[in-house]
Amino acid sequence: MIPNDALDRGTTRRSFIKTVTAGGLMLALGGVSRPGAAAAADATGPLNAYVLVTPDDLVRIMARNPDMGQGVTTSLPMIIAEELDADWSRVRIEQADNEPQKYGMQFSGGSLTIPTQWQEMRRMGAAARQMLLQAAARDWGCASTDCRTEAGVVVHVASGRRASYGSLALKCADIAAPDPKAVSLKDPKEFRIVGKPLAQYHTPQIVTGAPLFGIDVVRPGMLYATFAKAPVFGARLARANLEAARAVQGVRKVFVVEGADLPSLPDAMKMSGLLPGVAVVASSWWQARQGRDALQLEWADHPTASQSSQAFEATAKAAWASGKGETTLRNDGDVESALAGAAKRVEAEYSYPFLHHATLEPMNCTAEFKDGRLEIWAPTQTPEAGRQLCARTLGIEPERITIHVTRCGGGFGRRLDNDFMAETAWIAREAGAPVKLLWTRQDDFEHGHYRPAGFHRLRAGLDADGNVIGLHDHFVTFSSFGKVNLVAGMGANDFPARFVPNLRYEQTAMPLGIPLGALRAPRSNALAFVFQSFIDELAHAAGQDPLAFQLRLLGEKATVGEGPALYNAARMKGVLQAVAQMANWGKTRLPRREGLGIACYYSHAGYIAEVAHVAVARDGTVKVRKVWCAVDVGSQIVNPSGAIQQVQGSVLHGLSHVLHERVTLANGQVQQASFGDYPVIRLEDAPPVEVRFVRTEYPPTGLGEPALPPAVPAITNAIFAATGKRVRSLPISAEALRG
Repeated sequence: MIPNDALDRGTTRRSFIKTVTAGGLMLALGGVSRPGAAAAADATGPLNAYVLVTPDDLVRIMARNPDMGQGVTTSLPMIIAEELDADWSRVRIEQADNEPQKYGMQFSGGSLTIPTQWQEMRRMGAAARQMLLQAAARDWGCASTDCRTEAGVVVHVASGRRASYGSLALKCADIAAPDPKAVSLKDPKEFRIVGKPLAQYHTPQIVTGAPLFGIDVVRPGMLYATFAKAPVFGARLARANLEAARAVQGVRKVFVVEGADLPSLPDAMKMSGLLPGVAVVASSWWQARQGRDALQLEWADHPTASQSSQAFEATAKAAWASGKGETTLRNDGDVESALAGAAKRVEAEYSYPFLHHATLEPMNCTAEFKDGRLEIWAPTQTPEAGRQLCARTLGIEPERITIHVTRCGGGFGRRLDNDFMAETAWIAREAGAPVKLLWTRQDDFEHGHYRPAGFHRLRAGLDADGNVIGLHDHFVTFSSFGKVNLVAGMGANDFPARFVPNLRYEQTAMPLGIPLGALRAPRSNALAFVFQSFIDELAHAAGQDPLAFQLRLLGEKATVGEGPALYNAARMKGVLQAVAQMANWGKTRLPRREGLGIACYYSHAGYIAEVAHVAVARDGTVKVRKVWCAVDVGSQIVNPSGAIQQVQGSVLHGLSHVLHERVTLANGQVQQASFGDYPVIRLEDAPPVEVRFVRTEYPPTGLGEPALPPAVPAITNAIFAATGKRVRSLPISAEALRG
């Protein structure tokens, strides 16, 4: 859930080394290898071990990135196992702890896992396979090229002699690890693991309730904690009476937490640091909750208390009335002249609300502080960032902190921020015992890091042939600590920039006191709704079919721009044409008040087009009957089963945004406190989602996010096709669609 350009995709490890450990062959990514290396380090520092082959023919593969349901615990080991030529039934997967010296950057977000690790993991498996071949060849007195591998076995081609990987593991101890750039990788036509649909490795444990998640962690002598914070973000205590809480049975400690000095923190940590509050520690979580309910707290006034959703909307309208944005993001040609000379002009105002991540597992963390060292068990998407935050919060060296990564019960970007880890670290130090902090559902809603709301005023001009000759967007968004938040901004190249000759993007920012955070396909999840809906408006204003209008707008050039700013129009046309074929676009007669809508979007290196079929009842109730998705994420789908699930989940997540989800702010406080007043999509709302992967020659990328953005405008455009009523704000209003 990191924006496309937030990370350097070129970061990779450069070579392989090996070490004999635990009675087997352990392979690692690290510095320059040395023949016969048996130590856990070389001149470049600690090793980074991934694979252990044991004499009983088991292959243990470490999964380095956190898994929040996207399946990387399975897909990354699949890549390694493929090039290793392992027997998948003999593979055992373990979640790696956070160890940056071994594993480099460990995170899950931005749909970056596959694109940043595809080649790296392949080379690791291939290097292991080559060493096993060399060990067998030495035993048999032949060249390694005289041998081949198949499902955990080395075979001598001429004689048919066979040796299992387990029998060869210890014989690799004095074989030099190969140069990773020199190893031979498989032709994808030879893949027998990658590209095959496999269940997630942990599915049996998940469905049987095995303890995998952060909320499941139990430590000897563990206590439980709750943490009361102000309903207005960042407000400090004015007065506190703690005695009633201390009198509750089972309560061990109650203490005030002053909080970190937010202005002194780096910008990236200011909204995820330790806030002021009161911690209650008890023998059980229920006793801790009862103690918290007994607290008598008064909170000091805070500037954020003056902020509200209603006031933000009024401020946006005033900004539009001023006629000019604070910042010009892009200015091509002469927009005003183009609009003045247009054969037809279209104007519209679009808005979308704050959103909550609504993970099923609320924020939680377990920590033990002992002898100046901190040990943490956390469902985090960014364990190293959490370690750095905890180190800063406690004033200790990061090297004195160990992070054990647990499975996350949903993340969607919320667990990129680690405020719950900082809270637990502080409470554990003060409690003097292992502590599990568990947020209530109300805590989770009222102290989230929200997808920002936004307001757009758009103007466009069409010529006599229906071409878009001018477009202007004045975008009103939010700033934190004087800067537009990363997830609240808009890029100069956001489509349809570069495809309209006269185009200006302007931006105005309103100060915001609540924390913002990346939510699945950040920025794209909102901008796709605005621009793809407005493009649909322009198509109808031009009297053209929306699909034909999109294809025409994309123009004749295959690509626009270069490097990170490259937009591949040919790939977008490919998915548009594919999804039109899937949905039988333009060839289906539908009943009254039913319609098809089409939308596309480039997000997180994926090109996605979607068609939605909706029916709108007379009372305004919307039923999505089906969604078709054409997906271009490159040349390879690692695990088709998991990939389809990710696309389907993204579409349903987008549908939930359309139908239900909205966070409102009043007096600086979030008004939603549970799923009762923040409904999400339910089973009866979920339509069938048909997925087709359009293979292209480009490197593979991730799938956790790019299918969500076009789902929203595909649905709202279908509502227009069914009713003639345009949806310009979310979530939809049934009352506005009655008829």
